[in-house]
Amino acid sequence: MTHTHDDVLILGAGHNGLVCAAYLAGAGLRVRVLERRHVVGGAAVTEEFHPGFRNSVASYTVSLLNPKVIRDLRLAEHGLRVVERPFANFLPLPDGRAFRLGGEHTVAEVARWSRRDAERLPAYYAMLDRVVAVLRVLMQRTPPSGNDRFALADWLNTAAVARQLRQLDMRGRRDLLDLFTKSAGELLDDWFESAPLKAVLGWDSVVGNFASPYTPGSAYVLLHHVFGEVNGKTGVWGHAIGGMGAITQAMRKECEARGVVIETGAEVVRLLVEGDRASGVVLADGRTLRARVIASNLNPKLLYTRLVEPGQLDEDTAARIRRYRCGSGTFRMNVALSELPDFTAMPGTQQQPHHQSGILIGPSLAYFEQAYFDARSKAHNPGWARQPIVELVISSTLDDTLAPPGQHVASLFCQHVHPDVDGGWDAHRDTVARLMIETVNAYAPNFARSVIAYEALSPLDLERRFGLVGGDIFHGALGLDQMFSARPVLGQGHYRGAFRGLYLCGSGSHPGGGVTGLPGRNAAREILRDLRRRPRPA
Repeated sequence: MTHTHDDVLILGAGHNGLVCAAYLAGAGLRVRVLERRHVVGGAAVTEEFHPGFRNSVASYTVSLLNPKVIRDLRLAEHGLRVVERPFANFLPLPDGRAFRLGGEHTVAEVARWSRRDAERLPAYYAMLDRVVAVLRVLMQRTPPSGNDRFALADWLNTAAVARQLRQLDMRGRRDLLDLFTKSAGELLDDWFESAPLKAVLGWDSVVGNFASPYTPGSAYVLLHHVFGEVNGKTGVWGHAIGGMGAITQAMRKECEARGVVIETGAEVVRLLVEGDRASGVVLADGRTLRARVIASNLNPKLLYTRLVEPGQLDEDTAARIRRYRCGSGTFRMNVALSELPDFTAMPGTQQQPHHQSGILIGPSLAYFEQAYFDARSKAHNPGWARQPIVELVISSTLDDTLAPPGQHVASLFCQHVHPDVDGGWDAHRDTVARLMIETVNAYAPNFARSVIAYEALSPLDLERRFGLVGGDIFHGALGLDQMFSARPVLGQGHYRGAFRGLYLCGSGSHPGGGVTGLPGRNAAREILRDLRRRPRPA
């Protein structure tokens, strides 16, 4: 059976696919979204993982979601409410002390470890703010295609970008270059001397990034995580009441209000390519759907290696897609708890502000680097850190809808594990899950016995369930060779894919991963420009 009544087919109902669909439908196009799973949202979903316990099972915290997307898609009117953490991070240390970052006591807290660092911290934040103010605009622009010539400098020299760069003096431009090319470790070592402060700031450089904090380019990954805001406050992280699924369910409501047809349980198995044009898709149920435009929210590697028939891509593009780097070193856990962690550094199971922050296990950049070396070299284990990095976020301390009264749910976001372990991940999942629990237990000795149940998602599980190839939460590493006009490959960075009529609207396109909505918004603008339709998102 062939269906041809749609203007646009969107592959994947992750948040970017929903954003793209909403903008296209708002311009009067007939849009159909096809989702393989039973629920929309991609990796931004809330699901029950144990009876009575619900959690944001993959993506788990809010900051990067663009304010224009929130406004244009009326997400607040559709019930989205985001609450802030009382402060950013709590770092228990092996010697029984603790470090906290964020809130009104930040400068005094940093001064406990280093008066020099406390004096320099405002200048560090001001430096980031200056650069981020410029890059926040660039993230909403379409990079040049690179079909004729391209260097990052070419884009930076365009009139639109130059207007933004004029806001930076020479010092600011040097800072921008440092943040694009240097390692986070090198940058932080130059600014600060205390290990706990550098660990908390440097955490952002290894989030979803299978690399050492001393890997060149990791400073940009750090920068990528400070673009956000919550309720108008920049650099703040928060929690969506109801979990991350509240974001994508609100997006779904706006899509449906605009007439978008959303199909779940609709797995696409093949992209139809006729001549040089993408003309439709074939579904697992045997249906063939055709449309003027196909927009893919999938990881580009998944799109081109599994849905496109061999030989349809030119040899160079096919080879480069095979080399497209995916794999974020992430092991994700959802844990049901009978009580809150009782930290040696901050005793008590009664709820306290540190329970509502991002709790980081990993005392120094050197610890982060060793975790990467262990996982990368497979020297001592089949492919994971002997002493892993764990961020613990107890979302039920901010949202009592997620767990039964008196009990809690926690997200464990763990680094580093190798995407491809000896013997396969199915053989090692529970071994590594227990290691992660014991890692937290070393700092909160009641943690292991408080675990009622857990769900562990290895890189392979993240790929199977959410289409995150190699467990890559960004749909591709955020390296300079895979950014801007080169994301996913040069010639497709402007959201137009390998075939006419094919567009890329997911995190594998500019500006990359995180729950931002920007790839979907930007792609919609380019689709509408090609179709000569309005209104287009500015």
